Amino acid sequence: MLKYRRSPSESIFVALNTAFMILLCAATRYPFIYILAYSLNEGSDATRGGIYLFPRKFTLFNYKYVLNNGTMQSAYIITIGRTVLGTLLGLVVTGITAYGVSFRNLPYRKTVMFYMLIPMLFSGGLVPYYIQLANMRLINTFWVFVIPGLFNIWNMFVLMKFFSGIPESLRESAIIDGANELTVLWKIIVPVAMPAIAAIALFTAVGHWNDWFTGAFFVNNIKLIPVSTYLQRLLMADSLATITGNQEMGAEEVFRNSQVATMTLKALKTAAVMVGTLPILCVYPFLQRYFVKGVLIGSIKG
Repeated sequence: MLKYRRSPSESIFVALNTAFMILLCAATRYPFIYILAYSLNEGSDATRGGIYLFPRKFTLFNYKYVLNNGTMQSAYIITIGRTVLGTLLGLVVTGITAYGVSFRNLPYRKTVMFYMLIPMLFSGGLVPYYIQLANMRLINTFWVFVIPGLFNIWNMFVLMKFFSGIPESLRESAIIDGANELTVLWKIIVPVAMPAIAAIALFTAVGHWNDWFTGAFFVNNIKLIPVSTYLQRLLMADSLATITGNQEMGAEEVFRNSQVATMTLKALKTAAVMVGTLPILCVYPFLQRYFVKGVLIGSIKG
């Protein structure tokens, strides 16, 4: 078997491309590594500088302090609840709609899709949206995080395009065997479309987890804010009162702890950022193979 030999120009290109990708990877990874190292270092010691890759004085106190915060604990519950419910219910509503409009013989199909396209391109504005949520009695409730995002028009078009590419013979054979449309959707269409569904689920879950806007503008109860909103408030804080004011332990008990003297606002901010970021990053490895496959299939079908 003949072995392919690169030309000098090809070898130079591969070397430069490899070096560029390594630098790009390092540039995107380093901020995360820096925040991790800073959050694992004693705050007072970190103010001296020199924390680049590894903590100089290792400590887990910053994480313990953040995780013991009552507001952070309730924010985690709200975020996990809205992410799980919002993703599952959003996939059901969006998926069923996408399956319905994927039929080319659907009456008034083009008209329905045209009216769906309008709100995707044009927004009514923040004030009308707030009034609508208030009329639906969603303001300052948990469901303001879930119900408005149940149907995503862009995701619907992506799934519709994928469903349209599935051979019609699969559905017809199941209908002949006595299956109804819901059975066809659940037992035939969903398994075949799992790569696309997994990609949409990943996008939806990340959107719910990272959404700070809803909690900042439509929720007043501190016990209902999600993690992203809490982090947004924390990063804008200029004193430790944002965290220490909500600690479940008493102030005297807190300040008896010798480690509190080494704590700084920046150290707590970096620990809080890591606590709010790591869970959603852990989801990517489990869905990555579906995500890559879904993107490739979608590009081929497109």
